[in-house]
Amino acid sequence: MLSNGPIEVSVVLPCLNEAETVVTCVQKAREGLASAGVVGEVIVADNGSTDGSQELARAAGARVVAAPERGYGAALLAGIAAAEGRYVIMGDADDSYDFREIGKFVAKLREGYDLVQGCRLPSGGGTIVPGAMPFLHRWWGNPMFTWMARRWFRAPVDDVNCGLRGFSRAFQARLRQRCTGMEFANEMVIKMALAGARITNVPITLHVDGRTKHPPHLRTWRDGWRTLRFYLLLSPRWLFLVPGVALMLAGALAFIAGFFNLSLGPARFAESTMLFGSLFVSTGFLLVQFAVFTKVFAINEDLLPADQRLLRTFRALSLESGMLGGAVVAAVGFAILGSAVLDWRAAAWGPMDLSRMLRTVIPGALLALLGVQAVFGSFFLGILGMQKRVASSQAIVSPEGLGRADG
Repeated sequence: MLSNGPIEVSVVLPCLNEAETVVTCVQKAREGLASAGVVGEVIVADNGSTDGSQELARAAGARVVAAPERGYGAALLAGIAAAEGRYVIMGDADDSYDFREIGKFVAKLREGYDLVQGCRLPSGGGTIVPGAMPFLHRWWGNPMFTWMARRWFRAPVDDVNCGLRGFSRAFQARLRQRCTGMEFANEMVIKMALAGARITNVPITLHVDGRTKHPPHLRTWRDGWRTLRFYLLLSPRWLFLVPGVALMLAGALAFIAGFFNLSLGPARFAESTMLFGSLFVSTGFLLVQFAVFTKVFAINEDLLPADQRLLRTFRALSLESGMLGGAVVAAVGFAILGSAVLDWRAAAWGPMDLSRMLRTVIPGALLALLGVQAVFGSFFLGILGMQKRVASSQAIVSPEGLGRADG
């Protein structure tokens, strides 16, 4: 601990075999705290180092806590749990960040910001020392994920993957972060944004890390895919809803064009177009259902905040109404299919006009399929929401009501 009095800032460094650099990082963090004039502590969250990092960190003045579960996020969670400061500043222990820049973060936190995000990218005022960031990370990965965070989750950050950041420990505790790997940093930004946190950016300099004996823990393709997957899982709208609605609209247009034998230039649409349209509509409807399932699951698991529009929809639609609506649609479809069978019987089970038959069977099969999907989808939605409470609204998504306020 630096100086006396209540701790205002805890600097948390995740560490796995960083004997080469951890001492420098601890020393810079202590210098940064001292120059900022704050009472603080430096915590090294060790992830099972075997190179003596723990002893080196202690000797440099850090408090070392053990993080038995492997992973970047797991180490940070252990370090944050042990922190005593009102604010936490986290950063890698590879000497790529200069912790003597801590004062800029502390000043913004004192202004009332909940998250102060470092920015290494020149587009946000940051500086990248030549050789400090791989080409793909600089020109593709970081800009792309930053754009997605801003566009999909309205997170006002200039460099979403920057590991040097400061935040309110109380606000972070409300997020109930789950990720134990590299996705932890993105999870924090996204959940902060969705929770309405006050977020700002400060430009920083990224240096070439001080490792010489082992490569970086970050793996470009593996961690890039895991991050993209995490974004998609937290955004059912872009993963399922948007493509689902687009497929349904395209399918409906194709179905109508085929049913009415419309033409477009030399192309004449007929029964085969109706088949394609049916495929698109049924697939799109399935994706829309997945969007709702995923959204409910994510809310119930505290991965996403409660969605008031979804809750209002659930209050208006019960499990029974969903089943009834689906059953009616399915019944109409099976009735149409039944009429086709009767026509066949009237023809003594012999050959029939293929075009006429397809124009009966295709709509009937499509309606029957959509109806069955709706019935069982309603059941599954009820199972997903069973006895799960949406904390922020004190509403429960129940199999009886598919979402009703219980006070």
